[in-house]
Amino acid sequence: MEIRLLGTAAAEGIPALFCQCEHCERARKLGGKNIRTRTSAIIDRELKIDFPPDTFMHILIEGMEISTFQHLIITHTHHDHFFPEDIKMRSEIYAHGIEYPLSISGNESVVSTCKKVLNHTLQAFTIQEFKPFQTYKVGKAQVTPLKADHKPDENSYIYFIEKNGKSCLYGHDTGWFPNETFDWLSDKTMDVMILDCTNGLIDSRKNHMNIAAVKQLKETFEKNRNIHQDTRIIATHFSHNIGLTHKDLEALLHPHGIDVAYDGMKIDI
Repeated sequence: MEIRLLGTAAAEGIPALFCQCEHCERARKLGGKNIRTRTSAIIDRELKIDFPPDTFMHILIEGMEISTFQHLIITHTHHDHFFPEDIKMRSEIYAHGIEYPLSISGNESVVSTCKKVLNHTLQAFTIQEFKPFQTYKVGKAQVTPLKADHKPDENSYIYFIEKNGKSCLYGHDTGWFPNETFDWLSDKTMDVMILDCTNGLIDSRKNHMNIAAVKQLKETFEKNRNIHQDTRIIATHFSHNIGLTHKDLEALLHPHGIDVAYDGMKIDI
């Protein structure tokens, strides 16, 4: 399983779109891994997780043929994870030479929004509603949506993804996991965990996690033997409000065996 992290920032990006704060100015000057676009990932170039407004940039930077991915799963409908106006560009009037529909799966809000925005182009898509804690076959993968602590007016999901004997917990956007999610994961083993770290050193783990919560979550799963010595723990989805550079984050997380995500990061498991 190859996981490529296409974007690793929270909704505003880093540097934030209109921001002139000290951290955003520093990110502009440092460049490199300090430049972060809105969060998304793709697995084996077939299964895409979320479709942010930066997707067009991701395609250009990564040299991807976007027509090669066949399945799209959405975590929730915040605009930095779900921009259906651009998904509409895959319909016949805009895109040519595509022989199969794109399958889109997500919660009830994702489904209703797709039907509204994609309307007369729906023949280019198949749309499926995910229910929490049910496992679905998505292409060659098994995908289970788990409840997140994030957007209270809809079923926000994190995803447990299994393929070729390997497993990934795609764990954002979320605060500290709900008990139901911990219960479902209690007998699972994870080869990689990609975790919300939006809040950095800010003392908050509601709706989004911080560094302390990521470390505690790693300790919890170690204690319960849900992870093994080769499991990769990766923090992502950073906000400019935390004021931490990529090197700052590495200094805070690497000593605890936690990697820091960056745009374009590739994970092979």
